[in-house]
Amino acid sequence: MAIDLYQPFTNPITKETFRCLSMTDDAYVMEWVVAPKGYVPFEHIHVSQDEIFHVQQGEIRVLINRQEQIGGAGQTVSVPRGIRHIAYNHTSKALVCVVEYRPGLDISKFFQCFGGLTCDGDVYGRYGINIPKMMYFMKRANTKVLARPSSVPGPVFDLLMHTFYVFGTLAGWEKLYKRYTE
Repeated sequence: MAIDLYQPFTNPITKETFRCLSMTDDAYVMEWVVAPKGYVPFEHIHVSQDEIFHVQQGEIRVLINRQEQIGGAGQTVSVPRGIRHIAYNHTSKALVCVVEYRPGLDISKFFQCFGGLTCDGDVYGRYGINIPKMMYFMKRANTKVLARPSSVPGPVFDLLMHTFYVFGTLAGWEKLYKRYTE
């Protein structure tokens, strides 16, 4: 049974909780709750989507092209596609945001796989997720959505994705992909 993105799931490593509010071709909108000292695991780039944080409660710290932006309740922080960024909750209170990815594209497949690994406890290290499996899932989904670490050049990331796709195919990760998405 596919992961229901309208049901919240929490990553125990990064202390992030995700819950879909709506998904269309125009935008994927989710509630994102980050416990105190919670974080996005690495600076990254959304190749095809803008990311917009609408702060509902608490305070967000976002480094956009290494420039710090702070957003409090009622404020919005926007990150255009193709720009490196990372977000944190650097306070002692919960951060609650409504986050939009525009356009929505097929990011729901990404979050179903991410949620599936999280719910299965396939999390470890500071990244909080099984990176090889996520790369397999992104390649398997042939998704238009691509978020890659900013420290990894695009061609190297593509090669890694292809490598993990071959490995994952041989390892039988297709079963997980189907369980998470169908």
